[in-house]
Amino acid sequence: MKAVILAGGYGKRLRPLTDTVPKALLQIAGKAIVERQIEWLRSHGVNEIIMCVGYLKEKIIESISSGQRLNVKVGYVVEDEPLGTAGALKNAEHLLRSEKAFLVINGDILTDINPISLTEVLNNYVGAVAVVPLPSPYGIVKYDMNEYRIIEFKEKPIIEEYWINAGVYAFSSEVFKYLPLKGELEFTTFPQLSSKGLLRAVPFKGRYWKSIDSQKDLEEADAYFRSNTK
Repeated sequence: MKAVILAGGYGKRLRPLTDTVPKALLQIAGKAIVERQIEWLRSHGVNEIIMCVGYLKEKIIESISSGQRLNVKVGYVVEDEPLGTAGALKNAEHLLRSEKAFLVINGDILTDINPISLTEVLNNYVGAVAVVPLPSPYGIVKYDMNEYRIIEFKEKPIIEEYWINAGVYAFSSEVFKYLPLKGELEFTTFPQLSSKGLLRAVPFKGRYWKSIDSQKDLEEADAYFRSNTK
């Protein structure tokens, strides 16, 4: 099975770190984000990776190369200008149109969910989206609603009443009919598919999931992998 890693963005929210290093190559406990993603995919039997690259693409290609060092096969699709996540995937159509199903991963996601389970539920759907409970970015305060007496402080709880897009997808080749040349999956393709009943949610609870959007996210992910890697 093939997996696409969308790694063409500027990583603006992580500047100045990303002024000279693409987000995909930022280090988490001694390994680049993209290396950890490839190792995760490989652990689930995915050994053919397509990387959609743009900003500082030469550094990614030089670092990952053919993928031999990571025991996978890696190919590249280059954006000459920013295309967005949907446009980047459309740009890779020539490598994917013959696939019955394939995975797509945002280039800033670290997780231990099983991505193959998304392909197993496609059936009559064009796409499947992994969803995880909302991790609160803030600590919360519980208090008595009558007396306003504080009962408990909880540091960054998981709010299981709400679910968010985990940035891990499975698609059939039918998805290319819904992809623009430029644009974002979340704002173009997903609304079209959901309006036609062609997009399925796949919920995951109790799994590690982290989107690397800030210096704080980097630090938290680094601490997690240092304490959970033998």
